[in-house]
Formats: sequence, C-alpha cells, structure tokens
Amino acid sequence: MSIEIRRVENRSDLKKFINFPFSILSKYPNWVPSFYTDEMNTLDRKRNAAFDFSEAEYWLAYKDGKIAGRIAGIINHRYIEKWGNKYARFGWIDFIEDFDVAKALLETVEAWARSKGMVAIQGPLGFTDMDKEGMLIEGFDELGTMPMIYNPPYYPEYLDRLGYKKDVDWLEFEIKVPDAIPERALRIQKLIQNRTGAHLVDWKNPSYLKKHYADEIFEILDVAYSGLYGTTPLNERQVKAYVSQYLSFVDKRFLPLIADKNGRIIGFGIALPSLSRALQQCRGRILPFGWIPILHALKHPKSIDLYLVGVRPEYKSSGIVAFLMTSIAESCLKAGIKTAESSGELENNAAVQSLWNGYEKRQHKRRRSYIKTL
Repeated sequence: MSIEIRRVENRSDLKKFINFPFSILSKYPNWVPSFYTDEMNTLDRKRNAAFDFSEAEYWLAYKDGKIAGRIAGIINHRYIEKWGNKYARFGWIDFIEDFDVAKALLETVEAWARSKGMVAIQGPLGFTDMDKEGMLIEGFDELGTMPMIYNPPYYPEYLDRLGYKKDVDWLEFEIKVPDAIPERALRIQKLIQNRTGAHLVDWKNPSYLKKHYADEIFEILDVAYSGLYGTTPLNERQVKAYVSQYLSFVDKRFLPLIADKNGRIIGFGIALPSLSRALQQCRGRILPFGWIPILHALKHPKSIDLYLVGVRPEYKSSGIVAFLMTSIAESCLKAGIKTAESSGELENNAAVQSLWNGYEKRQHKRRRSYIKTL
C-alpha cells in the first residue's frame, strides 16, 4: 500500500497528531508521555506565543488506512535573525518501524522548508529551547523523564540512512544524593554568604513565587542561556505561558532562589519530583483521575528531575551555582531522595558538567540534534 501524507488541518487532526505516539510507544516500558494539555498549548496556533515570530505546519502519515507517523515543520524567524542561519526545524517526529514512512515524513518537511527559502533543516527541536529537543541515541533501557524525548533505537538509524548528520549532542546524568553534605561544600556556601551577602529567599507557595519572582527568574534565564545552541529571547506572552506551565506546581524544597544583600534575585535552580511513573499511569492526562498519581508523586518523591539552573552573568564565577546545588542536595536528604537526573547538557558545556564533580554519577543517556543541507 502507498503512504499518504496529510496536512493537519483542524482540531480533530491535531488531537490525532498529539495522541499518535501512544499507538507505537506504549509498548516501550521506558517511554514517558507528555501532558496532553502541554502538547495542545504548544501546538495550537492561538495559544502558543511562539507563533508571534514562528510559522509551522504539521503532517500525519497514513499507511493501510492507519496513522503511521507524524512530524512538525517549524521556522523560527527570531532564531534566523539572531543566529543568521536560514534553518528550518523538524520536531514531534514519531513513526512506525518502517523506513519508507520515516522517509516520506522527512521528505515532506524538507520540501516545505525549501519552499520557504531555507538552506538546511535541523532537529528534533521545538519552537524554542523550552520545548523538548534532541533524539535519544543512547540510553534506550533507561526510564525517560518528563522534560526529555524518548524514542526507540530505530529512529536515529533511519535518520542516519536519510543523510542527517550530527549537529550537537546533549548528555544526561544520574546523580546519587550523598549520605551527607560534605563539610567543604557547607564551608563554601557559608563563605559565599559572608562575602557577597547572598542568601536563600523564603518564598511561600507557587502563587507567591509567580507574583513576586517570576519576572526575575525568566529575566535571568534569558540572559544566562542566550549563548547556548538554538536559543532565542522570550517575549512577554511566552513568559506568561511558561510561568503558568512550569511554576504552577513547583515544590518549594526543590526551587531555591538566591538573592543578593539588596534582595535582588541573582540565581535559581528548578527541580521537580520525578513524574515519570505517574505520567505513564495516567497516560499524560490529569482528568478525570490522573491527578491522583501526579499528586502522590509530587508529595512523596523518590527521585527528582533537574530542569534549570540560572545565574546572573556577573555572579557566574562567584560560587552561586554550587550554593544552589548544595541547597537542592540538602532538600533531597531531608526528603529521603536517593537520586537526581539532569536534563540535557550540551556535551561541550564543561561548566555545567563540572557541577557534578564530587558527586557519584553516571552519564547514562545521550541525545542528538541532527542537521541536513537542503
């Protein structure tokens, strides 16, 4: 039977697009689905503020009358303005174990990108670097995490066959929480406090955090990550959306805020109790009863996922990052948490990877952004 590629034209198609991964990935015990509402908010043109400066198309592949794959094509014009690269992106790519399906999907997005004047295509990437990115190429036997993509081994094999080459790799680490905070780390933390006046902010709850500190958190994020691969500045609508998405159910224990002696926020760390098993159980939906495993995972964490660490550039070499990591480690000890898992770290980002010096760790996953000249 021939393969048919159909453009996503309406909300019914979009729901099929979002739900498709369950038909092929549910059999993989380490796959973790996304929150359905997050996917809808990101892909819906009216809801996602990235459409203020981006354009996108989505396609579904059909074989034998059944959906066999999906892919998104994205052009982020703010990325092109910042980096000077006329590159399109592909993302939300999933397909059955059939090379011809993968080929048809990628050839479709390549043709679209060429029609828009693009000279290359890269991915998997989202609209911004706040979306999931990078195809898993090592660590298929490791449990996935909420902020990262999980895919079967045949995905990268097919991309290699289709002429896609490595652009960048990200590494992920599992870090063991120490039995006690080393005295040296505590001394450094005290020294930083005495020398700079830096101190932990005692924020009360997520609502208080969003009202008083969200703008500063995203201001720091924008500046601290501006030089990293594929990043673009966030606009006001994006910040509001990300505040709602990421700061609505944060845990005070695992989101340290550090202020200077004048009360100005100079650094933050964001970690969350792992929701991997809970998301598998509820299939990414909070209603009608998905909130039960989600709430249990948040209140009784067994491990944490490390999302972001941000520090104002002028404090980058002051030890504030170590201060943040020590604070998170102390909270993990009190909560009885044994392990933490990092999100993707660019393989050449030695500064971030040095955070785990002194901790027992293992580099257990690697993911890749590919590129192909058109």
